[in-house]
Amino acid sequence: MPTVHVSGDDLCQTRVIHAERLAMARKSALAPGELVGLSTLYKALGDPTRLQLLLALRDGEMCVCDLAALAGVSESALSHQLRKLRDWGVVRNRREGQILFYSLDDECIARLLEVGLDHVRE
Repeated sequence: MPTVHVSGDDLCQTRVIHAERLAMARKSALAPGELVGLSTLYKALGDPTRLQLLLALRDGEMCVCDLAALAGVSESALSHQLRKLRDWGVVRNRREGQILFYSLDDECIARLLEVGLDHVRE
């Protein structure tokens, strides 16, 4: 594990537990399953290639060939990323003959991407 250096500016000068604030934080804390789910969602968004794919899918479904061309990777490498995104519940697929199309799993993913972009562009 990497060593973390903390400056004095990042620490309280006096150790005090604020019981009311701590109780509020515990009351609003997520259940373990929700925490893992949210962490997984952010993991899905945390890779530039996967993020590029998700942003492209905001405007509608795309086939694996088109997504591979967009990302500049092989279809095999792309399939690995798409499989992760599907397993994490971020995208879904449908087959039309020999062509496999991907789309965002739901509108929540698109909204999350928009909120993130709004934040970055501020």
